[in-house]
Amino acid sequence: MEQLVEEFGHPTYTSFPVIAARLLLATLYGAIIGFEREWRNRPAGLRTHILVCVAAATFGILTIEIIHAPMFAQGSVKVDPIRVVEAVTAGVAFLAAGSILFSRGEVHGLTTGAGMWLAGAIGVACGLGLWQVAGFATLIVLIVAGLLHRLEPKACPAREGDRKATPGATDRSSE
Repeated sequence: MEQLVEEFGHPTYTSFPVIAARLLLATLYGAIIGFEREWRNRPAGLRTHILVCVAAATFGILTIEIIHAPMFAQGSVKVDPIRVVEAVTAGVAFLAAGSILFSRGEVHGLTTGAGMWLAGAIGVACGLGLWQVAGFATLIVLIVAGLLHRLEPKACPAREGDRKATPGATDRSSE
């Protein structure tokens, strides 16, 4: 019993309220991005973006905790926090690639995949406590996915004409 208390009772480097705030902020930012995708009826919506963002934030928090954990304080153990960022990037890129489809000469899901990848980056920023980076990146996502979506048909009239030329077809190459 004493070993269990020791195992689960050790303090974290980062206080629990800060950890909770970072995870909740990642949840909020992931939800904002996911809501935009849900609103546009795209794959990988609210739940997916929240989970990607919170998972990445958790990895960011774990990175901080690992760096400060007494078991890794030995000189023989080398800790490279950038490896966690690389792992999150690779993992989320794998998920994002799965959302991209090529069908009948058209590419679908690029914006969704990019959004998931960026949600991972925003989650890492939240987990590491880089609130300004996470918040500004989320704002940029909303501008790109929301406002530029409205301007795209005006900026690319040929693409809009192509959409109308095929009855029932939708151009989701930018989605």
